[in-house]
Amino acid sequence: MIYGDLMLRAIKKADLFKYSAKPNPVVGAIVLKENEIISEGYHEIYGKNHAEINAIEEAKKYLGKRFKDFSELTLLCTLEPCSHVGKTGSCANFIVKTGFKKVVIGAVDPNPYVSGRGIKILEKNQIHVEVGLHADLVEKQNKFFFYKHKKNKPYVTVKIASSLDGKSHYKNKKNFITTESSRKDVQLIRANYDAILTGGNTLRIDNPKMDARVDFFVNQAKKILLTNKPYDNNSIFFKDASVDVINITNLQEIIYSYKDSEICSILVEAGPKLVNAFLQEQIVDELIVYTSKDELGENAVSWFDEDNAIENYGFKLESSYKIDTDTKEIFKRDD
Repeated sequence: MIYGDLMLRAIKKADLFKYSAKPNPVVGAIVLKENEIISEGYHEIYGKNHAEINAIEEAKKYLGKRFKDFSELTLLCTLEPCSHVGKTGSCANFIVKTGFKKVVIGAVDPNPYVSGRGIKILEKNQIHVEVGLHADLVEKQNKFFFYKHKKNKPYVTVKIASSLDGKSHYKNKKNFITTESSRKDVQLIRANYDAILTGGNTLRIDNPKMDARVDFFVNQAKKILLTNKPYDNNSIFFKDASVDVINITNLQEIIYSYKDSEICSILVEAGPKLVNAFLQEQIVDELIVYTSKDELGENAVSWFDEDNAIENYGFKLESSYKIDTDTKEIFKRDD
């Protein structure tokens, strides 16, 4: 195998942990002797060992059997090893201490607290470093992580369910618009995001749980509740959840307040008033619309006040396909 093939292998296998490692990026690492894989490691669970540590600890089992010293080996990792001491310690320093003489890196970490510093630690300790192998794929795989550190704000997606005639709901009444298949698809979307945001009206009317109800392990999203009115903190929304309750109304301030947090992506699930407020502030990057084949009629509440509102907000249709009898459309900001 050549380094390119091995990097692709590490990227692919790292993706298996995208739901459990978030809000951290997914990372893969491979230890090899010439073209022989000695061990592999991945960042599997948020707060636990990083990929490099897992790969090195696995390789230690073969020390004296398949190799005599770590200086004989090459470490390949999809993302630059961290330099800071966080929940798990500095990976760059651990690599130096282990004795590697060569490290191949996919992409430089965009986090300003890390970017380039891990590489400098390695090079300062006479480790040969190669950088940029399939960097585009690593960035695509961790799009929320890279976006947040480049744009200095989390990636914001709004998700709505609409009737065929553009309605959201009947006033002060909870109702399902889309099919069960679409609602299952929403669970997968929730599993991808670091935080889910909603408003007080949605909490009071729908009493939602708003977690990812899936059949695999997921590090559940933080919840963000925007309200300046009384609410029931014993509702199911708060059960076993980390919740930020915010009573300020400046949406720009709210979103940018997370720029220095670990939150890289926020999914907004709210009613028409809050959704339109977000869209008007032009801080939304993506809009997902599930549209039913059924109409709710003139007595229901409309999502938007005018036709072509989504396009007028500056979004362009990227994809459209059927889920059962519903249509799912994904719009991206047309920058």
